Amino acid sequence: MTGIKVGTDIISIARVQNSLDRFNNKFLDRFLNKNEQIIAKKIETIAGFWAAKEAVAKALGTGIGKELGFLDIEIKKDNNKAPYFEIKSKKFNIIESSLSISHDGGFAIAVAIIVKGNKL
Repeated sequence: MTGIKVGTDIISIARVQNSLDRFNNKFLDRFLNKNEQIIAKKIETIAGFWAAKEAVAKALGTGIGKELGFLDIEIKKDNNKAPYFEIKSKKFNIIESSLSISHDGGFAIAVAIIVKGNKL
């Protein structure tokens, strides 16, 4: 199916902090690869990455589950420190994408926009 798809997610930063306090690195390893853990040093960034992965999964129409897991999505930053994402699988036929992450007032929010193309 072609077209523009949008996904958004919001999460309480305190909720992420509680999970990190309770499960330490096991929590991080569940949804962030080692490269992501290196660039996500602050709790606000970690929460933003969680929201970003959820937003990407929603834009793809899969949610996080069997078809697409947290570790299938990698959040990166470009030379200007702007976030973007890559997905391991090419089956989603992504032509173009955009990702925005923000945090304020105890919440982190992300919006993912994906342009999908036809399967060849």
